[in-house]
Amino acid sequence: MVLTGFLGAGKTTLLNRILSGGDRRRYAVIVNEFGEIGIDGDLIVSTEEELFEMSNGCICCSVRGDLVRTLHQLLSRPGAFDCILIETTGVANPGPVIQTFFIDHVLKARMVLDSVTTVVDAAHIGLRLADTPAAAEQIAFADQIILNKTELVGGAELKAVEARLRTLNPFAPIHPAQRAEVDLRQLLGHRGVDSQQLMSLRQFSDASHDTCISSVSLTSHTPLDGAKLSEWLEGLVAAHGADILRGKGIFDLRGEERRLVFQSVHMLLEADFQREWRPEEPRFSRLVFIGRDLDRPALAAGLAACEMAA
Repeated sequence: MVLTGFLGAGKTTLLNRILSGGDRRRYAVIVNEFGEIGIDGDLIVSTEEELFEMSNGCICCSVRGDLVRTLHQLLSRPGAFDCILIETTGVANPGPVIQTFFIDHVLKARMVLDSVTTVVDAAHIGLRLADTPAAAEQIAFADQIILNKTELVGGAELKAVEARLRTLNPFAPIHPAQRAEVDLRQLLGHRGVDSQQLMSLRQFSDASHDTCISSVSLTSHTPLDGAKLSEWLEGLVAAHGADILRGKGIFDLRGEERRLVFQSVHMLLEADFQREWRPEEPRFSRLVFIGRDLDRPALAAGLAACEMAA
């Protein structure tokens, strides 16, 4: 799990709840701090887990090589842990961290990115979205959103905050919380793409005018041509990947009984076949993009061009 969120949102509090949660998982913890002297390690509860601190840099840039080396070091010790928790600095853009699991062949083969969980301060997120682009990107990249400190805002304000989060990320479930107290079963074990969230997502397109980040959701009920889909997605990411923060999708391909699951982060994409379609479930394709200056008509036309003729 990659744990992110702006400064003061409650990341370390959530991390401590996970480590003290009482399950049988053994964790290795990687904490990144943005100064020469770290303090977060001293704030983490005393556990038997191993702690790796990376200081004097942001995990998304200057110490990314250290992250890769640390992960490789952990993989050299099979059986020592079950899960790895990575807590980024509060000013980090999590995109490059996620990309690490796409581009490093060893990590890609031996690890599964369970989720990107973003903690949001309900009382101050409005200010952060107005003055800090990283706050919006942390939300846009999330698979799960913990809306923390809900006791500090009223009911109407809380609904407004949730609506604003939805404009930035329509598919990540939002878990309201006080002191990061959430049901950990809702956070752990999702293994990347939350299929149920994508399958239940309806047409959605909205924009946050002060962040320029928008989302587009597309659905097709016609089986797709796998070769055309691959060519379109690869061309799309190559041409516009700098503006596409994240992409996720589940596809129904003609002549294939398995669901194709797709993910992209900026210029990188991956897709693999997962379980078979169940006889009782409707078969369709659903695709979500989150990014800047997304051209909904062009994206819709691109997906339609991949549909098989009747």
